[in-house]
Amino acid sequence: MPANRLALIRYKTIDNCLRNRYRRWTLYDLVEACSDALYEFEGKLEGVSVRTVQLDIQNMRSEKLGYNAPIIVVDRKYYTYEDQDYSITNMPLTPNDIQTLSQITHTLKQFQGFSQFSDMDEVLKRIENKVFAINNDSQTIIDFEKNNELKGINHLNNIYIAIKEKKTLKIVYQTFKSQKPIVIYLSPYLLKEYRNRWFVFGKQKSLEKVSPLALDRMLRIRFVDEFTYVENTSFNAEEYFKDIIGVTRFDELEKEKVVFWVEKNHSPYVITKPLHYSQKIVKVQKDGTLFSIEVIPNFEMERELIGFGEYLKVMEPDSLREKFYNRIKKMKLNYK
Repeated sequence: MPANRLALIRYKTIDNCLRNRYRRWTLYDLVEACSDALYEFEGKLEGVSVRTVQLDIQNMRSEKLGYNAPIIVVDRKYYTYEDQDYSITNMPLTPNDIQTLSQITHTLKQFQGFSQFSDMDEVLKRIENKVFAINNDSQTIIDFEKNNELKGINHLNNIYIAIKEKKTLKIVYQTFKSQKPIVIYLSPYLLKEYRNRWFVFGKQKSLEKVSPLALDRMLRIRFVDEFTYVENTSFNAEEYFKDIIGVTRFDELEKEKVVFWVEKNHSPYVITKPLHYSQKIVKVQKDGTLFSIEVIPNFEMERELIGFGEYLKVMEPDSLREKFYNRIKKMKLNYK
């Protein structure tokens, strides 16, 4: 029996509640938790009925969804899992699931030659890797970079929904430098990951231009109706990122040509993984290679370059050479 999105949210909410052993859950507690979850994820104001949650529990207990959840009632009042380690998220894949995943992966791979599906490459590798591990009862053969403790990752789904359904967000936000959090009303347009940090680009109520906000600085977010969503009429992601490294763009600055030398043993790393699409080899020398990029200067660019330490030297512009010289002097003082 296929479950719709709202039902899946309720099942996941009930599962989270029953796994929480530090609280006792009545039927009405579960109803309230499901209502709150549907408001948070879907913006639905109408609550969930008792009958709906009773049917959800019945479905979770049965084989209809394949959960067979060991839900019991204690003292004729409190719902919990008889098996403390049970969760609907721990369900193993069935042979039919594995076969279906294999077929889907094979089908999607046929589209890898098309530019529209270029972003699917990593997703397909993840699926293939998982299916291979299950079929061969072995460890995975690819380990993708991940950070399960990444702050703000819990906001991803709500922001994605807000972008897709054009909802305004109320965000309680605190930068690293500020003493107190502030409230921001945002019309979100784009989610962007850079160096394992997530950012959302959108139009803030108080600002004219589109700017990024870091998800790890968000304390709370929710959908709001009191401010109308502002449609995106000017922000073009491809144009925005074209001339920068990272996510920060200063529109008042012009694009500059940055020339830097990299020691010969480290040059291959820069050649095989260019810092920017504009990167060119200016000259191959005996002791290293001269490269150039054309970018709008920002902190992310400086961090990429200075991260090579003594194996990289900025040749031009002079303003960047001087900035690096002063930073290196300060670094030297740290080791006195």
